[in-house]
Amino acid sequence: MHTLSCLCLVLSSCLSLTTAVPIFPNNPPQANSNVVNQTICNGKQYTYQQLAGYGLVPSNARDSYGDNLGGWGSSIAIDQKTWRKLKNGTYTGTLYAIPDRGWNTQGTLNYQNRIHTFSISFTPKPNTTASSPSPPNLSLIYESTLLLTDPNGGPTTGLEADPSGGLSFKDFPLLPAATFTGNGFGEPGPGGKSLSIDSEGLVLNRDGSYWISDEYGPYIYRFSRSGKLLTAIQPPRAFLPTRNGSISFSANSPPIYDPDRTLKPTDPESGRSNNQGLEGLTASPDGKTLYALTQSALIQDGGPNNPFRRQARLLQYSISNPNKPTLEKEYVVTLPLYTDPTSKKTPRKVAGQSEIHYLTPTQFLILSRDSGFGRGQDNSQSQYRHIDIFDISSATNIASPSNDDVANGSIASSTGVLEPGVTAATYCSFLDFNVNSELGKFGLHNGGGQDAGLLNEKWESIAVVPVDGKKGSDGEYFVFSVSDNDFITQDGYLNGGKYRYSDKSGFNLDNQALVFQVKFPQGVDPL
Repeated sequence: MHTLSCLCLVLSSCLSLTTAVPIFPNNPPQANSNVVNQTICNGKQYTYQQLAGYGLVPSNARDSYGDNLGGWGSSIAIDQKTWRKLKNGTYTGTLYAIPDRGWNTQGTLNYQNRIHTFSISFTPKPNTTASSPSPPNLSLIYESTLLLTDPNGGPTTGLEADPSGGLSFKDFPLLPAATFTGNGFGEPGPGGKSLSIDSEGLVLNRDGSYWISDEYGPYIYRFSRSGKLLTAIQPPRAFLPTRNGSISFSANSPPIYDPDRTLKPTDPESGRSNNQGLEGLTASPDGKTLYALTQSALIQDGGPNNPFRRQARLLQYSISNPNKPTLEKEYVVTLPLYTDPTSKKTPRKVAGQSEIHYLTPTQFLILSRDSGFGRGQDNSQSQYRHIDIFDISSATNIASPSNDDVANGSIASSTGVLEPGVTAATYCSFLDFNVNSELGKFGLHNGGGQDAGLLNEKWESIAVVPVDGKKGSDGEYFVFSVSDNDFITQDGYLNGGKYRYSDKSGFNLDNQALVFQVKFPQGVDPL
């Protein structure tokens, strides 16, 4: 790891829960300041108490390699061993975060995947109100960056994966790869071929290694504490994108130096949809079970179009032997719908999921949201931005040769209707980010003007820590969530600080962070 002189960053946030219907600006104040929303999911009561914190990281903040920190809200994890409550009421800890594939709003480029580390200092402000808002009360100090490599030590890349073929390493399945010209940034260089990863989910392991889920494969990777690839989980054949009868890892995201590159067909014929891979990743507290959820339905299960792409698939792996993960079970999670007021042709759309987090062997948090609304977008008012709950206790285990071992193995029709005999997980609406009476406590808002207080579009991460600073025996927790800014800035640096860029949107999108205070029922163990 490399360390940079400490960069001080500030964080704070708020969340609120409601039913699975659109939430609009100017929500009325809550009658009970200790309860924004309560939800009962399969007999267990969950309470969203308040938005407890907010903060931000500047859009032009840079890491120890000279590159912009970028969209590190793609996934976060807090090391529970480091979480402390000090005598003065301040909390401290260490947070790990991953950007996805680098700046890509104008085309993908040769960005090496990485893990950032921050030190946390969070001081709750319990008496803050919308009429007397608090300044940011969570600070992050950037500590270090770990670059990720393939099994032979070669750099990974965020470049669009090749439409056919890949990279082969001993004892690994075929891996997605990008063949590039020049330096992969549209500049002179020797060219090359690198393992292509769109990193989206992060799990910390007790031995210092990391699980990271990906959208290109969609695969799940285990990296050593030094960043070297150790294990690759290839999901069942039904998950692998297929074009013209063969596996095709491309996501139709051409490189910045060849924006007119065409792909036929544009969408896969089966498998994960473009940029809709294993977005959510979590593990049981004992580190023996790993769960990964697609962002939306596989092509043959109703994807990629709205409103049919609701049936996401959840994979459950035994990782007792992390060198030989074993698929144990598989379930369906039916994602929520929201109404898009800007679309007359398809007003009902699917709220794709961006992260999951373990609660019990049968219940999980899930971050489902709309897209195209918020800071830097044409429409500032989000309709659905939730951390909800799903329960698999009554869901059908769909793992089978017919559903998984063939390219077109399906569990739903082309319009997303589940096959007879398949029961999806129970889905329970819980915590709504967009409650303006809570957001106002930190000078934030959903909808309205394009100012620094407007919430960003993409919220993609969940981390949970105990309010008591110990084990959470009282059931009270803080839920952290950070936005992915897509590396959007007018002061951009990549490729070791040698590549300058300015996003054509004209925006500088800071990474915003929210901290929600919640109460979970007895028996929940999210740590």
